[in-house]
Amino acid sequence: MARMRRATAGIALATTIALLAACSSGGDSPSGDGSTGGGDGGKKEDVTISWWHNSNTGDGKVYYDKVAADFEAANPGVTVEVSAMQHEDMITKLEAAFQAGDAPDIYMERGGGELRDHVNAGITKDLSESAADTIAKLGGSVAGFQVDSKTYALPFSLGVVGFWYNKALFAQAGITAPPTTWDEMYAAIDKLKAAGIVPLSVGAGEGWPAAHYWYYFALRQCSQDVLTGAVSSLDFSDPCFVRAGESLQEFLDAEPFNDGFLSTVAQKGPSSASGMLATGKVAIELQGHWEPGVMQGITDELGSEGIGADLAWFAFPAVSDGDGDPAAQLGGGDAWAVSNDAPDAAVDFAQYLLSDEVQKGFAELDMGLPTNPTASKYVSDAALASLLEVRDASPFIQLYFDTAFGKAIGDAMNSKIVDLFAGKATPQDIVDATQAAADAEK
Repeated sequence: MARMRRATAGIALATTIALLAACSSGGDSPSGDGSTGGGDGGKKEDVTISWWHNSNTGDGKVYYDKVAADFEAANPGVTVEVSAMQHEDMITKLEAAFQAGDAPDIYMERGGGELRDHVNAGITKDLSESAADTIAKLGGSVAGFQVDSKTYALPFSLGVVGFWYNKALFAQAGITAPPTTWDEMYAAIDKLKAAGIVPLSVGAGEGWPAAHYWYYFALRQCSQDVLTGAVSSLDFSDPCFVRAGESLQEFLDAEPFNDGFLSTVAQKGPSSASGMLATGKVAIELQGHWEPGVMQGITDELGSEGIGADLAWFAFPAVSDGDGDPAAQLGGGDAWAVSNDAPDAAVDFAQYLLSDEVQKGFAELDMGLPTNPTASKYVSDAALASLLEVRDASPFIQLYFDTAFGKAIGDAMNSKIVDLFAGKATPQDIVDATQAAADAEK
């Protein structure tokens, strides 16, 4: 999942994301009134709405095709034109569509500075009134998708990043429990190497998977006040940001990654970072809550069973000298946004995507961590269920930095982090490049 604009643009999810309380209930029918949007009860003109999403393989694609067909059946005259794409391809095409003024009617938003940019550019529709009941039901999960107290997107999956691992490979290496500290993590890496197992994969060729390591070390080294303050002040002078890079450099010095990690892609095919974990080529990968679905899609294409019950998850370990809460997590989510010029039926469909019925199916297929509180109990995957517990117990969820700070700052930050991975930058260089980009935004 790729991510990514300005001084007050970032929305760090500083509230506990356990606020998924049901404040109201809506119907589960694909349309609130059985009509094609609006409310005059008369015949509506035929309308086509375009929907872009990234569930482009396996059960997820099949399910979303069915969701669109069900909505069409319940709303005569409405056609849902579905475009399912690989995630990075979708991001690239979305940026081009935004610049061309031809955004799809319903598309994925990630919050933070990126969303604020879209709002300021007049791309994204304010849903505060038209989707008020759905917003109330989603509760605190909408906080990361608001700009100036107005809600511009409806979050459908909200999770945290952590280490996915192969239990069978851990057992083979004699590792009896997942690491909770970095001393334990380094010991696990040594044991995996001794057993002839590549410890970790990373898709550094796409930047953001590598950047997640620096984000997490910053979350462990910096206090919550420093991080939330930086979102508004764009001041990165606190020494904890340099310490984050030093922690990352120590990790890189342990040489934990697959060969060729600097050119490895994140999630596309068996040679990707996710593909290597899915096919037993590595033991661990740092990724988000979407990882089981991504790996299943890869193994389905290969015609193999994949990792199955050997897949498990553990949180990013604590550091010994940090100012951050070791229970704080890095994360965020995806939301359905509606373009400003979209017809009313697009708002109806976006709300249907957050209904009890659709989110139940979303949870049952382990497509992510649902935000509709009635659907959480249907998450069947044990690893994803453990993520829900960590998400809800975390005192602080830090939104992905490149999303929180916006594209210009995020791109500068991510680029220099990758340079550190390549041995071409220092921890101070990351802070300097980030501060220079932030100063240009002020």
